[in-house]
Amino acid sequence: MGAKVFGIISIKGGVGKTTTVASLGHILSKSFNKKVLIVDGNFSAPNLGLHFGLINPEITLHHVLNGYSKYKDSIYTHNLGFDIIPANLLNKKVNPYKLKKIINRAKKDYDLIILDSSPNLNNEIMGVVESSDFLFLITTPDYPTLSTTMQAVKVAKSSNIPIAGLILNKVRNKKYELSINDIQNSTQTPVLASIRDDHKVLEALSKLVPITQLYPNSDVSKEYKKIAGVLAGVKFNEKNFVSKVKDLLIRSVDKEELNRDILMSKLKELRQ
Repeated sequence: MGAKVFGIISIKGGVGKTTTVASLGHILSKSFNKKVLIVDGNFSAPNLGLHFGLINPEITLHHVLNGYSKYKDSIYTHNLGFDIIPANLLNKKVNPYKLKKIINRAKKDYDLIILDSSPNLNNEIMGVVESSDFLFLITTPDYPTLSTTMQAVKVAKSSNIPIAGLILNKVRNKKYELSINDIQNSTQTPVLASIRDDHKVLEALSKLVPITQLYPNSDVSKEYKKIAGVLAGVKFNEKNFVSKVKDLLIRSVDKEELNRDILMSKLKELRQ
């Protein structure tokens, strides 16, 4: 059947796309024993490789797309268990629409493929969109980012690529922030996880490892595990017995959990 391909997109920089790609790739490999490939589809300003210490890789996605190298020669196996195809920091010109052919070739070798993308509405992001089976949109709880997220939703829908959902990042739980309801109602798209703004993310980046490796029990890592569980078809639930009983008594189900359950059901149907 081949791998399902998930594109991680946002038409705004600094919202956490690359951190999400790195964290999901790590968790799916380590915690769910999946064979995972993560790919840097941000051709003009790539940094996925930098998250793992790949400063100047000899062969990159740019070499493959320009016909200089075979795609398998651009794959680097990280010691955390997943594979990565970095892009070239020297910003050599490529045709982003050739990415789909490379990804289709890789599908037979993996369970899941996750694509990082450009933060700009250009051919680069469209190359990632068209190479994906599903899209995750990364957003933050503020009006400027919401505006670009609504634009990203339109781009996805016009390309007929299903939107898996929104990942709400850098949440501080302040009164001035947009609520989950605000964001869902404005975008008509379900929020799958709410990830807090945590300095540990930058600390992990300074050590060239995902936060899910450096702080596996942090709130941020737990949210990423919930998303990864959906992709792996295994529900992740960190709640203890007392929390579960309270939920039953007050019949409480958080919106993100319900949205994840719906997405997991859809993905399971596609696997059958």
